[in-house]
Amino acid sequence: MGETKVKNMKNLALAFLCALTLAVPAFAAEHGTREEAMAMVKKAAAYLKANGKEKAYAEFNNHKGQFKDRDLYVFVMDMNGVEVVNGSNPKLIGKNLIDLKDASGKAMVKEFIQVAQGSGKGWVDYTWPDPVKGSVEQKSTYVEKAGDVLIGCGIYK
Repeated sequence: MGETKVKNMKNLALAFLCALTLAVPAFAAEHGTREEAMAMVKKAAAYLKANGKEKAYAEFNNHKGQFKDRDLYVFVMDMNGVEVVNGSNPKLIGKNLIDLKDASGKAMVKEFIQVAQGSGKGWVDYTWPDPVKGSVEQKSTYVEKAGDVLIGCGIYK
């Protein structure tokens, strides 16, 4: 092999490694973090308290609003499991999801409510379809009681 070909192959390999290194953080950036999910719930609770339900729920449901970031979105449920807001899937609004279970049979909505009524805030782990990957993945949702509802935001692990 000629010296020029070897040099070109080394440059190509180096370029590939650089592109791969840049792609990993970009992929990770598609998904929100635990800290970002918690911050979004706290921000939503403050927004609800300051603006009332009507204005807050409209903003939470706004797909281009301040409560939608990559795969992070806010949802709101009453303490009976009725979905009041869903920043990702508006078809769920008004539905009672109390008996909803994940792929392994875990009743995560009941657990959301237990956490909200118990300590007032916390994390619930379950499995759920990841719209980015198209497969069932581990998910963790942070929920916090805000008046007579709970506000949640989940992350894929």
